[in-house]
Amino acid sequence: MTRPDHRVKGVDHAAFPTFDPAGTVRFYRDVLGFPVVHSICAVGWGPEDHPDFIHFFFDIGNDDRIAFFYYFGTKPFNTGPFNTGPYNESGRGDAYSAFGPEVPTYFIRSRHLAIHVDGYEDLMEYRRRLDASQWPVEMQIQHETIESIYTHDPNGYMIEVTRALRPVTPQEDLDAALTIDALLDVVSGPDPSMAALLTRKAELIVERAPTWPEQHAVEPEPRPA
Repeated sequence: MTRPDHRVKGVDHAAFPTFDPAGTVRFYRDVLGFPVVHSICAVGWGPEDHPDFIHFFFDIGNDDRIAFFYYFGTKPFNTGPFNTGPYNESGRGDAYSAFGPEVPTYFIRSRHLAIHVDGYEDLMEYRRRLDASQWPVEMQIQHETIESIYTHDPNGYMIEVTRALRPVTPQEDLDAALTIDALLDVVSGPDPSMAALLTRKAELIVERAPTWPEQHAVEPEPRPA
């Protein structure tokens, strides 16, 4: 299968609604230090019932931005029992979605934005800034190849700041491709499971290994003398 060539250059911006523009500016500009780099004041856009809005952008490095929409006159939609406290305490919703008790927390928190920094010193600087604010770090975790800190912004969106613990190797890239191909095979059949995925991945390794070019081969580690 021939795949399309890769032409994109990263994230231009990720955009979210906010009902708390003042808190949003305090969090991203004043606490984290992300400058405001663009704004759009829109009057009379869209259909007749479309409210006036401001669309404002923060620089998150590498020519990437995070942006927010504030719609004048629009009240928060999530006023039910799962959004009665601060978002980073309740963990049950954000500015545009609410979740009932039947939805597990791990599922809710899987939707988040991760922002990269170069090293441990930078990660700890952002931890210091957050911990000195009303949005302190909720978790600091090392997992696989990265270390991350997490909090929720004033809108209830989970924000991750992360640094690489080591470079990702070409062998790991190859492993990821195998894993996803195995996953696609497994979820197209009945009863997908981790055991089925690992079994299918092992089958793909056996099928494909003889055709792999030499540059994908893992060099054996030298044995001690």
